[in-house]
Order: sequence, then structure tokens, then C-alpha cells
Amino acid sequence: MSTGKVTIDGQVIEINGAKNILELARRIGIEIPTFCYHSELSVYGACRLCMVEVEKMGLVASCSTVPIDGMVIRTNTERVRRLRRMIIELLLANHDRECPTCSKSTACKLQKLAKQFGITRVRFGSRDVQLPIDESADSIVKDPNKCILCGDCVRMCKEIQGIGVWDFAHRGSKTEVTTAFDKKLSEVACVNCGQCVAVCPTGALTVKSEVDKAWEAIYNPDKTVVVQIAPAVRVALGEEFGLSSGDVTGKMVAALKKMGVDKVFDTLFSADMTTIEESMEFMNRLQNGGKLPLFTSCCPAWIKYCEQNHADLLENVSSCRSPQQMFGSMVKKHYAKRIGKEAGDVVCISIMPCTAKKFEARRPEFTTEGNPDVDVVLTTVELAQMIKEAGIIFDELDPVGYDNPLGMGSGGALIFGASGGVAESVVRFVAGYTGGEGVGRVDFYPVRGIKGIKEAEVEVDGNTIKIAVVNGLANAEKLIQRIKNGEAFYHMVEVMSCPGGCVGGGGQPDVNDTAARIRRIKEIYNLDAVQQVHKAQDNVYVNKVLEEWFGGPASSGTHHDLHTSYTPRRRISGKPIDINTSEKGDSVHVSVCVGTGCYLRGSYDIMNKFAELIKQLGLEGYVHLSGTFCLEKCDQGVSIRVDDEIITGVTAENAEQIFKTHVAIKVDLAANN
Repeated sequence: MSTGKVTIDGQVIEINGAKNILELARRIGIEIPTFCYHSELSVYGACRLCMVEVEKMGLVASCSTVPIDGMVIRTNTERVRRLRRMIIELLLANHDRECPTCSKSTACKLQKLAKQFGITRVRFGSRDVQLPIDESADSIVKDPNKCILCGDCVRMCKEIQGIGVWDFAHRGSKTEVTTAFDKKLSEVACVNCGQCVAVCPTGALTVKSEVDKAWEAIYNPDKTVVVQIAPAVRVALGEEFGLSSGDVTGKMVAALKKMGVDKVFDTLFSADMTTIEESMEFMNRLQNGGKLPLFTSCCPAWIKYCEQNHADLLENVSSCRSPQQMFGSMVKKHYAKRIGKEAGDVVCISIMPCTAKKFEARRPEFTTEGNPDVDVVLTTVELAQMIKEAGIIFDELDPVGYDNPLGMGSGGALIFGASGGVAESVVRFVAGYTGGEGVGRVDFYPVRGIKGIKEAEVEVDGNTIKIAVVNGLANAEKLIQRIKNGEAFYHMVEVMSCPGGCVGGGGQPDVNDTAARIRRIKEIYNLDAVQQVHKAQDNVYVNKVLEEWFGGPASSGTHHDLHTSYTPRRRISGKPIDINTSEKGDSVHVSVCVGTGCYLRGSYDIMNKFAELIKQLGLEGYVHLSGTFCLEKCDQGVSIRVDDEIITGVTAENAEQIFKTHVAIKVDLAANN
């Protein structure tokens, strides 16, 4: 731990373990501007906007300079100010400056800093080359013309989510942040979590808007528009209107009614259904020797990650649909009939904190009579945009309640919005189910909080049930490896992709940092504490619907309408990438999988090793080497194809041996024949 004292702008301050000068300055109320610094990510030190002057050292980056006893630091000298203005001007010169039409306008960090430093004109020319905008994905839009190369998205995707979809490519003025081989976002292993969007300071990465689709449905007199609202939305929407915290449910419902929505329901209703169905599934597996651990299935980003990276675990994933998709199925298959409508005449709009829900709603499994069960997915920020577009003064609205019968949820459903909430809701249900009506309130504190990996045990009918709760996919990967290596065993594992759970989803308002997530989690548990209905089975409306519409819980009716199944998914798709193209006669064709799973296991190094061996052994022209995008052996390590033979488990250590025994020998045989 660093000790001693430094002087910052004339003020003496104890170092007291500070990792960098930037942290110390913020402790005493000095806000040094940054682009590439993010307290939850590794230090990058690229933007240089945080430069300060240190006696005997000159200009240094405050984010990457460790404070040393006796340092004298100045954060606002003429030289520093001139440098910061120059950096902002240079960024603006290479930036698409169509600010009024940018979805990040007024929330853009570059825009705010330009105003803060009084930059009213840019002395340099404007961007001369416009790169194509990638709108191929269901959830995220990439506009490289607005990227400032801060690297926040790169580090978020690698360090917090452990996926590595984004990285830097090329050099110098041609540097850009892009995907592997510059593929479209829809063709790579992106799980649509939106955490890259949450940290992007400009409009380079934004949520794909469905606002116009929502307005189109509302304006259509032939459509009945039904809205469902997720639990994490109610503790964050107020931030978009300058309200620091608090439940805004009543105002939210009132705003939607004013906008012309026909029915406003609560996703808590289907979350209670999820609790009941998932708990019954868990107990069935526990009693009858089913696959354990049971992984929760509420998070669509986690499901896609599992399909891509751990296809062997899909049987462990709960067959329950997420609350969003349970609700959509229920509306299209049952509610529509009860109000005398066809499935296609009812438009189901979801309001979610999550960008991956947009992807989930487009999955082909979730349809009724050819219509999507959920037609439109809006994020918390998109709902705020619609309220503002409608000219509604949000904080002056009188609260309005949800519609029945799908508008009531328990506290157990409410806490789905926080990491640990699904696990706790299941514990509440199981405790009440096995203990009878005499079981009162159950608060399971060990699974609460923002910690990345939490472990807990609970006694059920004399058996000790081991539970793990994970948020952040990099943490999920660590836990999965421990399970697969036999280092840990759990009966149930809850996975949420976003830090803190749904409260930290990619569709939540700025600022979506740790402090904001903690504040939202606290508000969720405060709401739960005063909720009259505590456990899922205490929700009389859910019990009635389960009986009347589905024939009871855990029945053939619920299995057909509220459950699903998942299959292995290709990580990346596209045409093969040729490494060498010249051929002499009949050559041996070698393809190395560079899909995300294999890439993370070292396929790029293996491909380079093969290229070196081709040169060393004089096989140029006799071996055609290329990269391919998936050999469908995702759970067996790096895969290669030699002509028609697929070889798995290739590593940097055995690459040379495999090349000589499977490739070089084929060349020799062909030459001898």
C-alpha cells in the first residue's frame, strides 16, 4: 500500500493506498477529465486527457501514475489546459459531428467536455472517410465514425464478460475498434448484454431503438397494445427525469396510459410463475436424480453464452422460459383469446433494463401462430424517450395502478432485478412448499449483494442444498471451470450476465456504475420489505391463472407454453479466411477454427505455428492454410480440419506434432504417389 503525502494544487493529502494520482484528486473534490479511465476496468492510459504536471517529472497521465511521497502535482496549469483542449479538438476532428441526430446527444461525454472546456470551433478539418454503420445485431448498433478509441468497450467485454468481441485493429490513423476479422456484430459471439454500450462515452455503441415500432403499434386502432414492465425498471427510470432514486411504478403506468397503451401489466406476475415452475423443476431433479447443478434461465445473454461456449451444460439449464417470454406466451396463447382477439391482433411490448431481451424476443422458439410472443422490447432509456416525446411531465403525474389480472407480483418476483434474487425467490418458494403455510417471511441474505461470486447453503427437508450466485460472465466462466474440474459442487447456480444483475443492464440510464447499481439494489429490497405478498405461491392471481389457463403448475400445459429447450450455437459464421493461396497441384487443405471459443483457447497462435512450419518444411504451395469459423466441436478444445478429417484438442504444445503426423505426412504420400 502506498503511504506518505502529496501536494495537489496546494492541498496536502495522505496517499493512504491510492493507486493513482487521479484517485487522489477525486478524493479532494478535483474532477480531472478522462475518457479511457473506468474504475471497474484495468488502466489503459491512452486518451491522455487526464494529464497533470508533476514537479521534476513534467506532464504525466494521472490515471496510470502512482503517487509517491513528496510529489507536488498541479492539475490545472496553462499547459495542462491547453493540452486538454487540443486533445478534445483532435478527437472532434476525427469524429462524426452530427450531434443533434445522435442517440447519445446531451449524454455524450465528448459533447460535455467540449462545452466544459469552451471549445466553440474546431480548427481542423472534419472526418473525410465515413465507415459503414453496423446495424446487423438485434440489440446493439455500432457507428465507428463516432468512436474515440478509448477502449472501454474492449476492456469491458474482455475483463468483465470474458468474451472479447471487441479489440483494436490496424495502426496509426487507421486504428479502429472492431470485431474479429471485421465481421458484423450479428456474426460473432456477442451475447447482446450491452455492457459495452453502458461504458461507451460517445455514440459509437448504442442500443438498437424500437421506439418507432412501439409508437406504430400504439397508433394502430386495430391493435390491442399490452405492456409488461420488468422489476429493475421501476428503480432506475426516475434517474432519466432527475429523480435520484425511489419507486416510480405508479407514474410509469400513468405515463403509458397517457401515451395510449391499452393494458399495463407487471412482469412480476410471470416472474412468480418462473419461480414456481423452476422450483418444481429443481425439486424434481433433486428427488429423481436429474442433472445438477440446475442453472437458471432468466438471463438471455447467459443462455447464448452457454449455447456458444458450454453446449455440454445445456441439459443443466432450466427449461423455464424467462419471465419476459413466459409473459409473452401467456398473452398471445391465452389472454388474447379471453379478450376475443387473435394472437396477431395483440401487440406485446416489454420494458426491460436489458438489451439482450431484444435478441431473446427474436428467437424462433418464442412464437405463437407465426407471431412473436413479444413484439417490441424497449429499454428503460427508450421508455423515458417516449415519455419525453409525448410531452408528459413525469414528476407531476398522479400514480396509477397496474391492470388485472396480470398486474400483481410478490416480493420474491420483485427481487429478480438484483443478483441473487432468482435464487432467493426459489428458496422462499421451496421453504413454503416443504414447510407448509406456517412458514412466514424468508429473507435469504447470503445471496444478496454485488459480489461477483456468492456461495450459500440452505437446509431443505434435512438436506443441505448448495447454491452459487454469479454476476458477470467472466465470473460465470470461473465458476463453471471449478465445477468441471471437480473443485466445487452446487445444486443450483444463478447466473446473471450484467454486474449487479438486471439493475445494471445495458439498457439502464447513465451513469450505470457500481454506485448506481448498489443504490438500485437497495431500493429493490426496500420495496420487497413492504410487499404484502412475499412468496410466489402466495400470489392468488398466479395460482388462479395457472389452474384455469394451464391445468396447474408443472403440468403438460405449462410445459408446452412456459418452457423451452436450447441447442448448441455457432460462435461465429462467415467465409473462410485464406492465409496462403498459392497451390502446386493437389494440396492438403488445412482449416483452423477461429470462432470465439477456439480463438480464446489459442487458435490464432496455432495458425501462426502452422504457417511457420509450412515455411520451415518447404511445403509452400503444397498446403493450403485457412481460418474457418466453426467446426461444431465447441466443447472439445481448438479444432482443425485436414481435408475431410476434423481433429480436436489441438494446443500450442502439440501443434507441431499434429502438423507433422496429419499434414506433412499427407504431402509426402501425395508426392510419392
